[in-house]
Amino acid sequence: MRAPVLAWLSIAAAVQGAALAAADYEGPRTFASRDVLPADLIQSSLYTVGVQAPTDGYFHAFTIKSEFGDFHAEGRTVLALRAREIRALAELDEVSRSEVFLKAAGTSVVNVGKGVAGVVTDPEGTAKGLGEGVKRFGVNIGRRAKRAGESAADGAKGDGQASGEPATSSGEKAAEAGESAAYSVLGVSSAMRRWAKKVGADPYTTNLALRKALEDIGKVDAAGGIAAKVVVPIPGVVGMTATVGDLVWGKDPEALRKMNEERLAALGVTKEKAAAFSRNKPFTLTAQTAFIDALFAVKPKNAADYVETATEADSERTVLFFVESAEMLQTFARSTPVTAVLADSRALVAATRDGRAIVLLPVDWIRWTQAYETAAREIASRAKAELGASRLELRTTGRLSDVARTNTTTLGFTIDERVALNGSGAP
Repeated sequence: MRAPVLAWLSIAAAVQGAALAAADYEGPRTFASRDVLPADLIQSSLYTVGVQAPTDGYFHAFTIKSEFGDFHAEGRTVLALRAREIRALAELDEVSRSEVFLKAAGTSVVNVGKGVAGVVTDPEGTAKGLGEGVKRFGVNIGRRAKRAGESAADGAKGDGQASGEPATSSGEKAAEAGESAAYSVLGVSSAMRRWAKKVGADPYTTNLALRKALEDIGKVDAAGGIAAKVVVPIPGVVGMTATVGDLVWGKDPEALRKMNEERLAALGVTKEKAAAFSRNKPFTLTAQTAFIDALFAVKPKNAADYVETATEADSERTVLFFVESAEMLQTFARSTPVTAVLADSRALVAATRDGRAIVLLPVDWIRWTQAYETAAREIASRAKAELGASRLELRTTGRLSDVARTNTTTLGFTIDERVALNGSGAP
């Protein structure tokens, strides 16, 4: 009878342990923006960041008010991007008022940032349109959620709308319009790229106000005579690596696409998978270039598989997650050779020659949830079985809650928090 009793006690202990673990799961939290952002991102003469940052998933949610519209930013790096876009708009606005520009414009009227204000100023709708996608994404840092190359590549339009759900908000429409505008790379002229470089902006931006400003000023300056006469106090490279900046500002879009295709082929990506990746609307040409450039610099085994995983990105936030993950890999590989990455995993897990598996997570906040625990356990198990890892590390640009830090360490991970994103403009 002793064996059955011991077995029963083991089962009881396991059930009790599971109950204790569930009791430790943490709910959403709201942070003060000043506690999670550097001072130079909060204080600006051009915009105001909301005092609170609700955090339902892995990213803080911010609201931004400016004369060019009200914006919603899911995560610190998106907020930094919006801040750069607002500064670029302000600089372009100043250019449009200058004597040299007005003389060249003649009877043309350039109203920088105002023409599409009604489309981009719906913080509540935008929060719904983008935030829900992040929440859905945020519960899965494990295996691919769906077969890449289908709905996302064919033109993701937010979260979809099931029967009985409310109609698409103006914020969602703005996101869709931005994706469509950015996807039309042939509409990006050399003049637009020239002015984008001058103000440190992305010429393929999904920010409709900024894109229209670049278009309007580019049309007036089609011959390139004005740019040389206007001094704009913006650094040469803002928010992207110098290499990527030179590529998106200097190369014709079709030439850039061809280069990206060649690099994907060198990484082992098939023509079919490469085409699916290039058709993904949320993945702008700039984001594609940054993502491919970082992976190409490392060339790890299973890189082609990670491209396929990234193809399922269905929002700006998820695109940035994949781009920033690849940038973290590139930065890490500069000092530590990487041999492979874990296949079929949204979280980028790098294998090193000395038997380590490094989980790279460009997120703001990690709390202890059932979804995170499940993903962390699965990654730990797969890293050992598939990558031959004997040691586990987690590197994140954000922070872990006390509970998440303790439990993640218990799972066998060494943790490194607040890791910088080299060259990405991350706060």
